[in-house]
Amino acid sequence: MTHDDHDTPFDDEHHEHEHGPLAELVTVRDWIRYAVTRFNRAGCFYGHGLQDAYDEAVYLVLHTLALPLDRLDPFLDACIPSDEREAIYEVIEKRAVDRLPAAYITGEAWLGDFRFQVDPRVIIPRSYFAELLQDGFSPWIQDPEAVSLAMDMCTGSGCLAILMAHAFPNAHIVAVDISEDALDVARANIADYGLEDRITLVLSDGFKAVPEQAFDFILSNPPYVTREAMEALPPEYLHEPGLALGSGEDGLDLVRKLLADASRYLKPEGILAVEVGHNRSIMDDAFPQLAPTWLSAPSGDDKVFLLTAGQLL
Repeated sequence: MTHDDHDTPFDDEHHEHEHGPLAELVTVRDWIRYAVTRFNRAGCFYGHGLQDAYDEAVYLVLHTLALPLDRLDPFLDACIPSDEREAIYEVIEKRAVDRLPAAYITGEAWLGDFRFQVDPRVIIPRSYFAELLQDGFSPWIQDPEAVSLAMDMCTGSGCLAILMAHAFPNAHIVAVDISEDALDVARANIADYGLEDRITLVLSDGFKAVPEQAFDFILSNPPYVTREAMEALPPEYLHEPGLALGSGEDGLDLVRKLLADASRYLKPEGILAVEVGHNRSIMDDAFPQLAPTWLSAPSGDDKVFLLTAGQLL
């Protein structure tokens, strides 16, 4: 009798070896390694809060397994059951194939210790203001407790308005956005922090629908991507609302509106601060007469400028 005579369909079924990541990747360590390779080979781009393929792999694996995001080591060699492996695999494929940003996969984004709900209705939170607000916007605001009224123009998810409410404990915050969808997300985040009584949402294109009030402080992280840069964006950014990214040929269309109108909304000693990213040279060319103060943050210099009410006048 030949060897083949002993092989039955039953034997084939039970002796066939499974292959592929779902069968072969067992531990957290295995899946992080696999994700890093998958992201690198896919050419993923990282610009939404995490630095590289490793950081995103760790975050996505830990989040999917409902493990603490700041405690990797105890779980590296933990074995993962098959149903959880499938969930991790699906998340990795969304990131690598669909080029979906990690925050849209998990439905959350972080600025420091603050967590925010996000989805494709809003730009993923990222701003130099998050660092500048940690110490109450010192030294430009000398007494954070004296701030009574502040504005977050282009609030998106409401993240900066919420940070402002924590930085200025006695202030009421007006959070403005042109998108009703964005304000719906902001409303949910404001409720998560119990700040409904301290943050007022306003649907407006710039200052158009904002009732005139005298603010101590207005900050804005507006759309400021130039047309040329918009046309060259990596796929990850194309999942974000274009309205929240681009602002005309030189990226300053909305900034021009803000500079034209802000003085009517500031107290005599009030200040306006605007983030424009890498566009300092464009700003300097467009507004040679302004001479704003360019601020330094831990993650970058000359990305935010500041003007006093007097300078705007």
